[in-house]
Amino acid sequence: MTVATTEPTITAPDTIVRAGAAGTWTAFSVELRKLAAQRRARFALLGCFITPIIVTIVLNGQQRPPKDTLYGRHIHESGFAVALFVLTFASQWVLPFLTALVAGDIFATEDHLGTWKTLLTRSVSRTQVFAAKCLTAALFAIAVLVVLATSTIVSGVVLVGRQDLVGLTGQLISARTALALVAASWATVLAPLLAFTAIAVLLSVLTRNPAIGVVGPIMICLATQLLGWLGGIDAERRLLPTTPLDAWHGLLTQHRYYDLITQGVLVSGGWIAICVGVAYVVLRRRDITGG
Repeated sequence: MTVATTEPTITAPDTIVRAGAAGTWTAFSVELRKLAAQRRARFALLGCFITPIIVTIVLNGQQRPPKDTLYGRHIHESGFAVALFVLTFASQWVLPFLTALVAGDIFATEDHLGTWKTLLTRSVSRTQVFAAKCLTAALFAIAVLVVLATSTIVSGVVLVGRQDLVGLTGQLISARTALALVAASWATVLAPLLAFTAIAVLLSVLTRNPAIGVVGPIMICLATQLLGWLGGIDAERRLLPTTPLDAWHGLLTQHRYYDLITQGVLVSGGWIAICVGVAYVVLRRRDITGG
């Protein structure tokens, strides 16, 4: 009598890795389609394109520039000054809110609609869904920053001009150098913007409430700004997520310094790691079998 034996099939580790990567990118493509279908996401990007043009036209028509605001006194002298003037306000209020529109809702909406169980039956794991949603939120934050920065710089140059820019220490910066420095100044906001994206993701996972996920980062932004204005907390101020939003100031001085930018990237990276890590652990342990 012959006994048939079957050897266990061993799956190669690289096959598992490829399957996991494929699942993540499949979930990512689904999230991108869902994002593209969101009306508020499209309107947010459209607003990032149109609003700077309107703001530049209004500022250029004002008889009295806002001299008490950083670069406010120079908005009629150079289009680059307009771009930096807008950056001062956009980085503190507008950008954290815009990124929270998606990041603060991207997990909570699944709880709100009760679609977690359906989502996880599509041959993807919680880890893959989590990675896909985080990538989508980060991509939207980058898109918001790029569109807003490009529209602001271009509208300032076209409507006001490519005149030389006055630096923060009174030095005159040539137009070519000013363009590079202004673009770099907007780019320094990316790290703290991603930190606020991570904060919104965490609130979205913890609260399961889209409203809190969207509004919460703005309240945290306001609270940390007020805390940063207090005296006697210089060491603590460096750890706030809003402090790196002003790191671009070092690029506009006579002798440029980059330590604030480096410090801001490290602080923002810490906020991202903590918020995303906590959100991942909470989501992994959550019982969502009911919906």
